[in-house]
Formats: sequence, C-alpha cells, structure tokens
Amino acid sequence: MQSCNQENKRISKNTLLSTVIILFVIPLNIALGVVYFDNKTIFIISLLIVLYTLIAFFAVFEKRKPQTRELVIISTLSAVAVAGRAAFIMIPQFKPVIAIVIITGVCFGPTSGFLVGAISAFVSNMFFGQGLWTPWQMFCFGIIGFLAGVLFQKGVLSKQRISLCIFGGISTIVIYGGIINFGSLMMFTKNFSWIALMATYAAGIPFDLAHAVSTVFFLLIFSTPMIEILDRIKKKYGLMEPN
Repeated sequence: MQSCNQENKRISKNTLLSTVIILFVIPLNIALGVVYFDNKTIFIISLLIVLYTLIAFFAVFEKRKPQTRELVIISTLSAVAVAGRAAFIMIPQFKPVIAIVIITGVCFGPTSGFLVGAISAFVSNMFFGQGLWTPWQMFCFGIIGFLAGVLFQKGVLSKQRISLCIFGGISTIVIYGGIINFGSLMMFTKNFSWIALMATYAAGIPFDLAHAVSTVFFLLIFSTPMIEILDRIKKKYGLMEPN
C-alpha cells in the first residue's frame, strides 16, 4: 500500500511538472518574445515551445518510455490536423484543427491535447507562413486541447457530441479568439491601450464566429466516429491512459 501511494505521488509530481510547463513556462516564453519578437527570433521561440511541450509529454509517462504506437497515434493526429487545415486553405477560419485537438485531449489526456495543438500550428505554418503569430497560435490550439483533457478527466466534459460541440464553440471564441486577438495587438504595437484592444476584439468577431462554427461543424460530423476508432485502438493495443 505504501509503495502504491509513493507511485501515485511520483505520477502526480510528473503531472504537475507537465502542467507547470504548459501553463507557466510556455506563456512566459511567449511573453518574453513580445519584448524581443522579430523575424530572426520567432522561429527559435516556436522551436522552444515544441521542446517544452515534448518535455511535458514525456514527463507524464513516469519511468517507462512511450510505446512506438503511442507516438504514431499522436503524430498521425497532428498530421490529420495539418492536412485538414491545408485542405480548407481557401476558406478563411474554416478549419478542423480545434476539433481534432479537443478529441485528442479527451481520448489521450491534457498533455497530448496540447502537444497535437502546438505541433499542428507549427508544422502547418510551414505552408501558411511562419510569423509573429506562430507561437500565439501554437499556444491557443494547444491550451484548448489541454483544457479539453482536464475537463474530461474532471467529468465536466463528456464524449457526447453535444457536450463537445458546446465546449468547442465556446472555447474557439473565448479562448482562441480571446488570446489570438490580444496577441495580434501585441504583434503590431508595444503601446497597449484598452481602446485599441476593444477595437481589435470587435474587428475579430466575424472571424471568431466563423472559426467557432467550423469547429462545431467538424465536431458534429467527426467526433463520434473518431473517438470510437481511437478508443478501440487504445483498448486493442493497451495504449496510454490520459494524463
């Protein structure tokens, strides 16, 4: 019994480390980037976010290494998100990325959700174009996947289609829109003002609504079959439990 308690304590420490990296270290990295952002440093900052996220991901496995199948699943989900974003390149804001990171967070845990979101933004911007916005997008996509995993573990969010759609729509507007619009202001001016911030949010409303509608659409159509497939894969191969 004592050994079991010690094991749970160690796992909790690793989960805490992962959470600290995602909620504090990565935002601090972006905040420092606001001061020093330019075209020469943006790629380095984005790579650091990927590195931090990988550290957080591997931390949740405690002493064992993740199985190859686990890494393949995460890589595949990231590739699907990248391909989905590229497939709808002609339709502004109509993208499946947030839907995919939410499904990842629910099926494989908060850290995996963040990892798929961050990597998807970084890799897809190889095609869309890297810029000052990349670290902000990496964090926005990632934090929604992270929160989806946390809320699912707490029983607040379920795998039911309606529950996922409600979370997806709200998180796209409030979290993604809230953060990325603030980031947009910081990218173009260091002179913060509430008037400028409100104007930025107002200008972003049509884009945020379109993005939210697309997230709800993709969750409505694809969440149930994707979750069923991922759950069967987890059960068949004994893959990672969410952390």
